[in-house]
Amino acid sequence: MTVAWTPHRFTGGLLALDTANTVVLRGDPQRTFDRFDDPAEIARFAEAASGFRADELGDRRLAVSSPSAIAPVVLSIREATDRLFRGAVSKGVLETADMPGFLTACAEGLAGSRTEIGAPGRPFGDPVTPIAFETALAVSALSLLRDDTVARLRICPNCNWLFVDRSRNSSRLWCDMAVCGNRQKASRHYRRRMAAHEVKDA
Repeated sequence: MTVAWTPHRFTGGLLALDTANTVVLRGDPQRTFDRFDDPAEIARFAEAASGFRADELGDRRLAVSSPSAIAPVVLSIREATDRLFRGAVSKGVLETADMPGFLTACAEGLAGSRTEIGAPGRPFGDPVTPIAFETALAVSALSLLRDDTVARLRICPNCNWLFVDRSRNSSRLWCDMAVCGNRQKASRHYRRRMAAHEVKDA
């Protein structure tokens, strides 16, 4: 399926979730498509993510050496992340059967990396130098294992994307109120109007 590129919505809350959400309408066989079917889109996505996820990355830029070369690793991390944490939202627990695949995928993203992470104020290392996208993706995915993050993961009922609910009372429904929330509101309003017309015409 060929789809014209449109800017990605960074509504997952973390780089790893935004990447998982590059499969649009996941689970809908009629409408789903993969933004990374063309590996060149990985570089475009990473460039945009450097800005949208600057807080998470500590202002460190994401670098893509060769989109085609890193695509298998990126897709492996993406799919393992989606499988593990989508299951965690659905079941309320992490499935140990999905952990080895997830950890192996993350290890592949970290393999060959020569950088330091985790310093106070520098969660992804020195912001002066870029970090490989696959390395940053693995680090972001591993950060999802924290108990407080797992408990706040949600699946948007409109687009089926994963996101972190950071609302004060953990009651957020939509990945993006301006897009998915408004679409659902409009859909409900339309259904109410149609129902009212049917009653009136009966």
